[in-house]
Amino acid sequence: MSKDTGQAGQAIFAALNEIAIIGQLSGNAFLKVMPDGLQLAQFGVLNHMVRLGDGWTPVRLASAFQVTKGAMTNTLQRLEARALVRIEPDPADGRSKRVFITDAGRAMHQRCLAALGPELAALEAALGGELFTRLLPDLQALRVHLDAARSG
Repeated sequence: MSKDTGQAGQAIFAALNEIAIIGQLSGNAFLKVMPDGLQLAQFGVLNHMVRLGDGWTPVRLASAFQVTKGAMTNTLQRLEARALVRIEPDPADGRSKRVFITDAGRAMHQRCLAALGPELAALEAALGGELFTRLLPDLQALRVHLDAARSG
């Protein structure tokens, strides 16, 4: 950071750097407990559809996750091979497809959340749940801003 960045700029960079490190550490901890070798990207797609609904196109999912269409296609093929999602032709556009989470996908999502239980309990025991309750609104505001500001 240059001197003319200022204290606020340095604090912003330091905060974003901490978030990136937390993302890396939490992702690795996540992978250690996932059932049946489920990968983080695969869980991300399942979680996205549980939270926001399904019926998304692969292109829209790729954009939401900021990955290439090829990377998303690979993730979706792996999920489909495990019967966790169903990919169907888009009735409105014969060239496109739509992705739907299956009952097995919803069950896997629940298994993942259950597997994370001990990790979450350990965080609560170490840091207290109040910390996360306080942080959540600020983190959500940061996410909303960054999401709105992104290109693509």
